[in-house]
Amino acid sequence: MLILGSTSPYRRALLERLGLPFECVPPGVDESAIAARGDAPRILAERLAFEKAMAVADRFPDATVIGSDQMAVIDGQILGKPGGVSAACSQLALLSGRTHELITALCVIQNGRVIPHTDITRLTMRRLAAQEIQRYVQADQPVDCAGAYKIECLGVTLFERVESADPTAITGLPLMALTSILRELGYSIP
Repeated sequence: MLILGSTSPYRRALLERLGLPFECVPPGVDESAIAARGDAPRILAERLAFEKAMAVADRFPDATVIGSDQMAVIDGQILGKPGGVSAACSQLALLSGRTHELITALCVIQNGRVIPHTDITRLTMRRLAAQEIQRYVQADQPVDCAGAYKIECLGVTLFERVESADPTAITGLPLMALTSILRELGYSIP
């Protein structure tokens, strides 16, 4: 049994692309308590991906469990999901004309074996006028996305440059790495 330890509709849609049967199970991890430890952004993303996978693996020990976490980072500051229009506009204003990192951590657990992977994407946003930011946020409603953009939608128009080993990592689940891991664990993809 393959389980995605996530409630993210974006991760679900990405995993569906592999054509494997799977279930989604909410991990029930207190992310704020883990974040309160004050770890560096990459370590925090990796810890959250591990904790999400482990929380589900504890409940389904015979399953292959996928956990993932993602955060946008600029100047060492983590930009979480904005949660509202005003916060989304503020995040985009902060990123405007600058390069930031999108850290996407993945953790797969099967029979006690833990396989981690981290993808770091560097994104350079073009300079955005306040009106452009407002129009974009109104159009894409990116209030549930770290960094306040949906690059798979209209958000692609905000960028000058994207450097990534795996473009699916930007949306929340690095499928190239995940495919390699799942093949190693015995899954047939294609």
